Amino acid sequence: MSTNESAMPQAGALGAQAFHQRELDAGRFLIQRCGDCSRHVYYPRESCPHCGGMALEWKAPSGLGTVHAVTTVRRKPADGGDLDVSLIELDEGVRLMSRIENLAPAAVRIGQRVRARVQLKDGRGLVLFDAVEGAAR
Repeated sequence: MSTNESAMPQAGALGAQAFHQRELDAGRFLIQRCGDCSRHVYYPRESCPHCGGMALEWKAPSGLGTVHAVTTVRRKPADGGDLDVSLIELDEGVRLMSRIENLAPAAVRIGQRVRARVQLKDGRGLVLFDAVEGAAR
């Protein structure tokens, strides 16, 4: 998930959430980092929820994280079958809800290491995760 930091686009007048979705739609997953307190921020904000600073910069995360919590949503086979809903903590310290795509829902475990990827569906980007073996923290 690395990218050239000096070439990182900025949200400008677009707004943080719209900019974030535009980047996802282009296949890029970015989070914010506060230039004042150095903490990472996700979901996109206009100001830092930790210190109130306005110096938020967009950064490409490592993409690696750990399943913090998981549940299985039971659905009829005609509706696509069961679905996992996982709370993922990225190595940068932020958490987001998503799915682990390369495992059956019942096989997803708390503590499992995962890697983010952007999937496009109907032109919209979505952050999904795949379980990884031997990913170092």
